[in-house]
Amino acid sequence: MQLHFSPSMRSITISSSNGFVDLMKIKVAARHISYRTLFHTILILAFLLPFVFILTAVVTLEGVNKCSSFVSGCLGRRFGPTMFRRVDHSGRLVRDFQKILNEVKSADIPDNLKLPDSFDQLVLETQNNQYDARTFALKLRAMMEKFEREIRESKFAELMNKHFAASSVPKGIYCLSLRLTDEYSSNAHARKQLPSPELLPSLTDNSYHHFVLSTDNILAASVVVASTIQSSLKPEKVVFHVITDKKTFAGMHSWFALNPVSPAIVEVKGIHQFDWLTRENVPVLEAVEGHSSIRNYYHGNHIAGANLSSTTPRIFASKLQARSPKYISLLNHLRIYLPELFPNLDKVVFLDDDVVIQRDLSPLWEIDLRGKVNGAVETCKGEDDWVMSKRFKNYFNFSHPLIAENLDPEECAWAYGMNIFDLRAWRQTGIREAYHAWLKENLKSNLTMWKLGTLPPALIAFRGHVHPIDPSWHLLGLGYQIKTDIESVKKAAVIHYNGQSKPWLHIGFEHLRPFWTKYVNYSNDFIRNCHILES
Repeated sequence: MQLHFSPSMRSITISSSNGFVDLMKIKVAARHISYRTLFHTILILAFLLPFVFILTAVVTLEGVNKCSSFVSGCLGRRFGPTMFRRVDHSGRLVRDFQKILNEVKSADIPDNLKLPDSFDQLVLETQNNQYDARTFALKLRAMMEKFEREIRESKFAELMNKHFAASSVPKGIYCLSLRLTDEYSSNAHARKQLPSPELLPSLTDNSYHHFVLSTDNILAASVVVASTIQSSLKPEKVVFHVITDKKTFAGMHSWFALNPVSPAIVEVKGIHQFDWLTRENVPVLEAVEGHSSIRNYYHGNHIAGANLSSTTPRIFASKLQARSPKYISLLNHLRIYLPELFPNLDKVVFLDDDVVIQRDLSPLWEIDLRGKVNGAVETCKGEDDWVMSKRFKNYFNFSHPLIAENLDPEECAWAYGMNIFDLRAWRQTGIREAYHAWLKENLKSNLTMWKLGTLPPALIAFRGHVHPIDPSWHLLGLGYQIKTDIESVKKAAVIHYNGQSKPWLHIGFEHLRPFWTKYVNYSNDFIRNCHILES
């Protein structure tokens, strides 16, 4: 940096060291200047020089080539766009486009508006036809709404197909039942007494751990029994009471006769073999199965009358699940008659056929139910906000006066699937009568009080008779929550594939299926011949 005084002392010039850029030039008037004035001027410049030096150094380091000009380029970049450069108008453009979008949002889309199939095509049309911004925005909105409708329709179609898949019997499982039924008629070993005569006293011996399983799915029953026995620390103390319907009885009996699970004990019994299950004792369930409007609700057209535009896919999926035909099956309601079906037993664990046992369940018999009837896991609190957020308001229609008058919408729900029942305490209550009474009321109201199967009337009938047990005993949601935490699955005593995506179906979740398939005997001839393959 150089400081030059003109010979006449009328100007002072500050320039860069190379001499090409004049940083500052001060002209002095023609009149005589005093040395005091000159001194003060030089003093002021001395204060400014460090700043000028630093600025010059920065410019030198960045290189002159990077600046179009010293003032508008380098200084402009340092001191902001408002002082040395033109103002950026992009913000104004954005505001203008937002204004157009707001106008288009409420505009009517013409019925005959021809829409491109992709965004690239829209851009090409805009270039070729020179659309204004409003036309472009209108077409963009129409395209997005069209795609949203198509995605929504495909989602509902997927849910319907999934519902039909969940309600049907897979070919392999149907084959297994047919072959085992045929074996029952042709093979004496398949018809042998279960259990053997010397073990019959164990069926009513309360020193054993009694499990009850009600199902018409032979493969599922085999997994429940196998997983329970393999997880038990004392399998010789395990007694299984397998209850099935008349058409499945021969096949179910054949399976457990030809595939013994000793030292555990298995009894297979058909509904028709229980003397207590008469029309007089279960009149409401007979009415449920025979009522034409009820059968139409569960077996009819599930789309008819449904307003898909005002519902979400998740709510629609829940409604479809509630219309599963299994909910009007006597097998599904059978658990409400356990004290009468097993009059000599004190305690039983009731298991659904879509569970897998991963831990010894004998400690369940040691739980003090404190005089309650039903030991169950509550489903209103837990880490999974979807699975563990169930309260009465999720099951009942609180706009119905009877429901609103008698129930609390915020009351915590509990789960079926793995329950320890104290049958002695149960026999001292009116649970069965309450169950029947509420079923009758729901029939009278044309199913307007609740829709979902057997749990809602049980939630009412067991009110005041439920003892909450630790959630680690029973993990739910593996049949509909694809994001189920794998570590939680590994730690749970019982995992429950409640929902449509059963592990024996193709729509089952692949990453959760191995916890179930590990208990399927794929070396069995019947399973191999029916092509029930591990997947």
